[in-house]
Amino acid sequence: MTTVFNDPTQFAQDMLAGFCRLHADTVEPVTGGAIRATETPEGKVAVVIGGGSGHYPAFVGWVGPGMADGAVVGNVFSSPSTQQVHAVATAAERGGGVFLSYGNYAGDVLNFDLAQERLITDGIPTKTVVVSDDITSASTEERHKRRGTAGDLVVFKIAGAAAEAGYDLDGVVEVAERANDATFSFAVAFAGCTLPGDSEPLFTVPAGRMGVGMGVHGEPGIGEQDVLPASELATMLVDKLLTERPEGATRAAVLVNGLGGTKYEEMFVLWNSVAPLLDEAGVEMVAPEVGELITSLDMTGVSLTLFWLDPELEELWLAPAQTPGFRRGAAVATTRRTRTATDAAADTSFPPASEASQASAQRLVEIGTRLAAVLHEHEEEFGKLDAIAGDGDHGRGMTNGADAALNALTAAVNAGAGVASALAAAGDAWGDRAGGTSGALWGAGLRAAAGALSDEEAPSGAAVRAAVRAALDQLLSYGKAERGDKTMLDALIPFTEALEQDDRDLSAAWSAAADIATEHAQATADLTPRIGRARPLAERSIGHPDPGAVSLALVMRTAAP
Repeated sequence: MTTVFNDPTQFAQDMLAGFCRLHADTVEPVTGGAIRATETPEGKVAVVIGGGSGHYPAFVGWVGPGMADGAVVGNVFSSPSTQQVHAVATAAERGGGVFLSYGNYAGDVLNFDLAQERLITDGIPTKTVVVSDDITSASTEERHKRRGTAGDLVVFKIAGAAAEAGYDLDGVVEVAERANDATFSFAVAFAGCTLPGDSEPLFTVPAGRMGVGMGVHGEPGIGEQDVLPASELATMLVDKLLTERPEGATRAAVLVNGLGGTKYEEMFVLWNSVAPLLDEAGVEMVAPEVGELITSLDMTGVSLTLFWLDPELEELWLAPAQTPGFRRGAAVATTRRTRTATDAAADTSFPPASEASQASAQRLVEIGTRLAAVLHEHEEEFGKLDAIAGDGDHGRGMTNGADAALNALTAAVNAGAGVASALAAAGDAWGDRAGGTSGALWGAGLRAAAGALSDEEAPSGAAVRAAVRAALDQLLSYGKAERGDKTMLDALIPFTEALEQDDRDLSAAWSAAADIATEHAQATADLTPRIGRARPLAERSIGHPDPGAVSLALVMRTAAP
């Protein structure tokens, strides 16, 4: 259980502050994460990595010479926001472009992709390689759907070494893609992990059993079986990974990774069985690593990774690196940067607004107050529902987003903002604070809805309907989901259609549409997820409604005018 914390909702921020205080000679805090505190050459490609907290030494522990120039730090098991990615990348870039890399999870993909678009718009060349090494999360034919696990370390190390050696942006991308294609991981777990502030783990494994095929966000495995002796566990892991051995490959980096609650002594016992099996299979092991490489809070479990090498990849794998969480080779000479990264002051000014629009903005504060309260009441319920086939962070993500949106609304109203500007500020705050897929979609949806409103007049019923439609269209564009995929859209689409087709006054039409959304949200229990983290665990999800759809329906009922 995670027991050392203050406010559990501030765990990631407190962790980052303590880490940067301890490693002030290496890293420097910036909005959204941390960057190197040491000088890097002008024109160097900036390697920016990131993801949710709870995985140390990933991701912030890998900032330093030979690896990353910056790391974006999201909430526990939740993707960082678009704003965070953009802020860290902007602080880290040195004129050679930005290379982004992260594990293949829907929230990370959405937020990093949006940040990449913003960086390119800013005139900063930016490219991405998504890590997809977990062989249990998709077939070989659908390799692009595999999630990123301990292979993150491999891809980040190769990209960081290439950038340090002076490769240009295209060159860094090429070797990182090659490394990703040559990396394969398989994990098991003996006990689940517990989020800060929670009393129960995200999942449990019966005594004497182990979950097979675990993700690093606490996702339960794809199956269970009896716990095996170390020698038999090693055989299972090695045999499974060797089925995807590239033709003619002989040399490999090997990683035995502890997921957080497994002692180093246990990993050494496992390695004592893994190494001979690889020797027998004709694998020449190069600079193997055994230890906590990418964890999952206090999850008890292990993973095995094989990274098949060619001469160039081997040279980059062996190249020096000097970070708080990973060191390789001789010490790298560094000079502390003379400048201090500073964050631009937030612009709190808003366009002029009519009294009618300001009054509507004030009503948004009242709605936001109700929403924050009701979401806190249901936080644990949504977390448990999400943990059935996901990582259990949905409840906390919704409360974090609603709290931030309420604070932004209040500040905007106090500054004289109209309804459009206030709602836009709420959307930005929700997306930034909540993180993850849900946070990004709520932020983008609220922003789009604001674009259909005006600071010059109070919104009419038609304008509100147009705002809801704008939000839906934005989510259909960004989220890449469809009706029937078992997502929040299965509630939002029928809500929008019902609201548009009901010509009664807005209050009556909204309440009726919210009831319809609730019915459709509950009906998602019969659906099978086709995208997102729940997809690999589709069978577990059947019989349970989608948490995103259920929470959206609750929001719509609570927000009824």
